[in-house]
Amino acid sequence: MAEGGIYDQLGGGFSRYSVDDAWMIPHFEKMLYDNAQLLSLYAAAASATGDRLLARIAGETADWALRDMRAPEGGFYSSLDADSQGREGKFYVWNRSEVQALLSQPEYEVFARRFGLDQPANFEGEWHLHVHASLEVGSAAEQTAAAALLESARGKLLHARNLRVWPERDEKVLTAWNALLIRGLAVAARALNRQDLTDAATAAVDFLHHKLWRDDRLLVTYKDGRAHLPAYLDDYAFLAEALLELLQTRWRSSDLEFAQALVEAMLTRFSDPEDGGFFFTASDHERLIHRSKSFADDSIPSGNAVAASVLCRLGFLLGEVRYLDAAERTFKAAWPAMLEYPHGHMCLLSALEDFLAPPQILIIRGTPPELARWSSALGAAYAPTRMIFAIPADAPSLPPALAAKRPADMTVAYLCTGMTCSAPFADLSDAARELSLQLSE
Repeated sequence: MAEGGIYDQLGGGFSRYSVDDAWMIPHFEKMLYDNAQLLSLYAAAASATGDRLLARIAGETADWALRDMRAPEGGFYSSLDADSQGREGKFYVWNRSEVQALLSQPEYEVFARRFGLDQPANFEGEWHLHVHASLEVGSAAEQTAAAALLESARGKLLHARNLRVWPERDEKVLTAWNALLIRGLAVAARALNRQDLTDAATAAVDFLHHKLWRDDRLLVTYKDGRAHLPAYLDDYAFLAEALLELLQTRWRSSDLEFAQALVEAMLTRFSDPEDGGFFFTASDHERLIHRSKSFADDSIPSGNAVAASVLCRLGFLLGEVRYLDAAERTFKAAWPAMLEYPHGHMCLLSALEDFLAPPQILIIRGTPPELARWSSALGAAYAPTRMIFAIPADAPSLPPALAAKRPADMTVAYLCTGMTCSAPFADLSDAARELSLQLSE
């Protein structure tokens, strides 16, 4: 996918889907929810493997979202159309003479070989860019020179493309899709060590909190200064999950309070007290012919699955048995469907794993810069079932389960599995050893 035509080889970000078996030509529409999920996936994969390509794709996808999709108030728009000037893909495709006119001869030679301009046209007589040849030929010095020429060429063509007539942009800000992106930005911020992604995620949270949270209720959409429509299960569950992820990137007690408020509203207005799980619409939503309750994943994760995952993780973090009981009722309600069609319920299966094998939770208490040093060292290894929260010593309004983990007179770390926690580690090396980590000198 990263080297195919579904990925924008100049501007970053993924189109909606491919229309051919070779993944060469996409349907050119770009959706925020697709890119949000792919951002977190590529960032996590880069952390797991150290692969530079995966890290680059994660970074460029984040750059695309911040550059092309961010609203002035901090939220993110929904999509870019496939068409411009009445033709699908016109904004993205090239002819040879145009590229040759924009690039130097050395740049063109590398660019054409890399992206197939030395091959037959692949889209209505023009070229849609996809990786055709590797740069890993010749000596190391030759590869470095080719990479520099390629980056220079990409920059020139992106600048020229930005002067074209753009596709229309759907400038609705949707709560659930923004939540998916906030989560992706938080994961990528840690994986890529990029403070700007943390800042963008934080600004998006503040926008949603200030503009789409009213009287302990979420709204689903915002456009042209107006927020409206009661939110659905996905909005509450996805935003609570995003907050839990962002809290692992940087701590704000207000975000934990917001996550708890979302979960409490979810339990009050969406839960099914008889059969377990959560309805898609709230109890005070307009009356419908059928109040649906779905457990299967679609193009976005199941709202019930994300709700169950959040309830498990927040329940263990805060020692809140009510949350764990609600998660268990969700699993029981979904169990027949999970048994019959497990590959359609992957997010629920992942949440069930959290419930049956409680995740490790590392809570670090201290003051800067020691807090950041411990967090960076202990969070360096890829550990997808481990949550790490670096909570400042002076953090206000902590729930009892977190307030009890005091910083004392130095930076300390508490390692918990489920609700069972260790004595505090006052030495970074001891904490790393307990996590089976090798600290770098």
